[in-house]
Amino acid sequence: MKGNLHLYYDQEGDFLEINLGDFPASYVRDIDEGIFERIDEKTGKVVGIGVLSFKKRTANQKDIDLELPLKMALGS
Repeated sequence: MKGNLHLYYDQEGDFLEINLGDFPASYVRDIDEGIFERIDEKTGKVVGIGVLSFKKRTANQKDIDLELPLKMALGS
């Protein structure tokens, strides 16, 4: 998928959301308690994920694994 990687973290709500590319019309599907994926309505592909209680879930983690290469477009 082409496009930017959008990361959003709400510290007060302890909520992390990661979206790929633009923000197409989508719906949300729960995949675990407090974890959901955002699905593009047209393609059926996953275009984002959300995690409630992110810090709480990762409190005992020294590292968080990401699949690399991770491509991000930075700038305005």
